[in-house]
Amino acid sequence: MARNKYPEETIRLILDVAQRLFLKKGYEDTSIQDIIDGLGGLSKGAVYHHFKSKEEIFNAVGDRYNEQIIRGLKAVRDDPVLTGHAKLKKMFSLSLSSSDRDIVFTMAPNMLENPKLLAMQMREIFSDVVPHYMQPVIEQGVADGSIHTEYPKELSEAITMLTNLWLNPLVIETDVDSMEKRVRFFNLMLKNMGIELLDEQMLESYRRYCTLANQKNV
Repeated sequence: MARNKYPEETIRLILDVAQRLFLKKGYEDTSIQDIIDGLGGLSKGAVYHHFKSKEEIFNAVGDRYNEQIIRGLKAVRDDPVLTGHAKLKKMFSLSLSSSDRDIVFTMAPNMLENPKLLAMQMREIFSDVVPHYMQPVIEQGVADGSIHTEYPKELSEAITMLTNLWLNPLVIETDVDSMEKRVRFFNLMLKNMGIELLDEQMLESYRRYCTLANQKNV
């Protein structure tokens, strides 16, 4: 069958159609059947051959956008000049300023109403981003003296958990003023450990994401 002969083309077609629908209708208002209807005759079986659920399709669409961010994280991690602390700050700046992140954010649903999707994303973050990017950079910071902690693994996990859950308005809804207070508290907490992570430009990114999330929930 064609889907077996050209699996990469089939996957690309599914993701292209799904991406267009997610941007137009939103994740929650897009069904698997909507995606199938847009595939020009491709069967439901062909879709489920590659993806078990709509959550998997959304994650795959997001992964395509996140490729640019991952390339940036790799470049920062492997920079031979920057200290661990400088790398950590640059990673956060890169993640918050990416235009691709804005697109994924626009497509994404309220995560508490989609716990399966949230669990899949958190599992991916903790199996990939934490051990391959966050933790190595913090360990370098400990080694070069720019970060002071006896718990680099736990610190990388805590930062990741707070930023992806507590500071994510798609998970915990909040207004812009409350988000700003959370971000400033988060920054102060890290500063007490000698880590100055977020600047005013990054704070403005959080304000923007919070505003976008509130508009989605109207």
